[in-house]
Amino acid sequence: MTGDLPYVTNNVTQLLGDIIRVSGARVEVLDEQALRGPAMDALVREAVFGSPEAREYARWLIWQIGQAVGVHAASIHDLYVARGRGECAGFTVPAMNIRGRAYDTMRAVYRVALKRDAGAFVFEIARSEIAYTDQRPAEYTAVAIAAGLREGYRGPVFVQGDHFQVNAKKYAADPRTEVDAVKALAREAIAAGFYNIDVDTSTLVDLSQPTLATQQRLNYEVGADLAAFVRSLEPRGVTVSLGGEIGEVGTANSTVPELRAFMDGFNRTLASVAPGAAGLSKISVQSGTSHGGIVLPDGSIADVQLDLKTLEDLSRVARAEYGLAGAVQHGASTLPDQAFHHFPTTETAEIHLATNFQNMLYDHLPADLREEIYAWLRANTADERKIKDSEEQFLYKTRKKALGPFKRRLWDVPAPVAQALDAAYDAKFDFLFTQLGVGGTMAAAAKYTKVVPLSRPVPGGGNAVVVAPDDPEAGE
Repeated sequence: MTGDLPYVTNNVTQLLGDIIRVSGARVEVLDEQALRGPAMDALVREAVFGSPEAREYARWLIWQIGQAVGVHAASIHDLYVARGRGECAGFTVPAMNIRGRAYDTMRAVYRVALKRDAGAFVFEIARSEIAYTDQRPAEYTAVAIAAGLREGYRGPVFVQGDHFQVNAKKYAADPRTEVDAVKALAREAIAAGFYNIDVDTSTLVDLSQPTLATQQRLNYEVGADLAAFVRSLEPRGVTVSLGGEIGEVGTANSTVPELRAFMDGFNRTLASVAPGAAGLSKISVQSGTSHGGIVLPDGSIADVQLDLKTLEDLSRVARAEYGLAGAVQHGASTLPDQAFHHFPTTETAEIHLATNFQNMLYDHLPADLREEIYAWLRANTADERKIKDSEEQFLYKTRKKALGPFKRRLWDVPAPVAQALDAAYDAKFDFLFTQLGVGGTMAAAAKYTKVVPLSRPVPGGGNAVVVAPDDPEAGE
């Protein structure tokens, strides 16, 4: 922080008026109901668009307010392990990548969660998305907690690093630098409250090798190294939920022998590098989907041949032999509506949903703003256009890259557009929560989620470090 700290803290705190009282590192909420009003909107905007000092202080306030009233970042690990033991079942956790208009979109998720008494849902963002949507982990967590406060939600907030992925080409050129980059992101994410991380080293699977064990060797060895690193960063009392991946999405469907080859190697390697460390809680597999779907020349999405038997078999073996919650399905948001009710019946543990929420956003934008974005894409992403791409294919595949540059414009769409988007998202999340069977899961989420109070010191420069409240350096 600079010498302007008192000025910044006073101005940010005043956004909440008499709703809170701040004394040193202590934040007391005087009027919980008022958190559901415009003051929270103003605070979250400061956390996203304010000056660097104001952003950091606003994010600290949001975290501390959440701690005070029971809206707290948490790990879904224990719930997933309980599922592995057969103590809960019959639902598939939606893990939702919110790329644009994050605050209002997350508010819609919480509205539906409260309506359906749902607690088993995840907000996530991938390594690549963090860059092109301009949403660093500290911002993403703050927005997720603020949205819950705004809607009156109380309970765990599961924020997940999706596809913390090792790039195969970069790894081949310089393995240490690439792995260190993923570790640096994990450090940043955990400090921000990402207590759920999907380590994706499936890009390192080498199908040219003669056996499944050797094909998966780099996948499980580098994955175990990253897992051990994550375990070394955990705040006291938190076990980060870790996911692994055995097949890159969009490739050949995964098999039970592949699952065993990876899990046996991973568990053996983790035990050698970090004896006693908790392992994975879930495993991502390939069953016929691709990220964003396959775009046809007219811009529509091709039908997907989803292999439900693969999901069912892999989930069963993951639970029975390794104690995991089950298999995870990526690239699911562009599936037809009639597909979603199959996931709970096959006991799929989790599905990842992203692109369709982005599609809904673009579908509702004013025509002039959408065309301005498309003009920007033509000028700034032309090098990504393949020779055979139609105009529709090019724009569909690249428009995610405009979400960061146009972030503020998307937050500030006209009121009628915002209202139409709210209604559309409410309907979509209500459909998904119903089809996936997560209604009524608040009790299970509360039962199996450890509430670990994690106060943070008043930011005084750099990134605040998460510390337990009984820590002598907790800012008493």
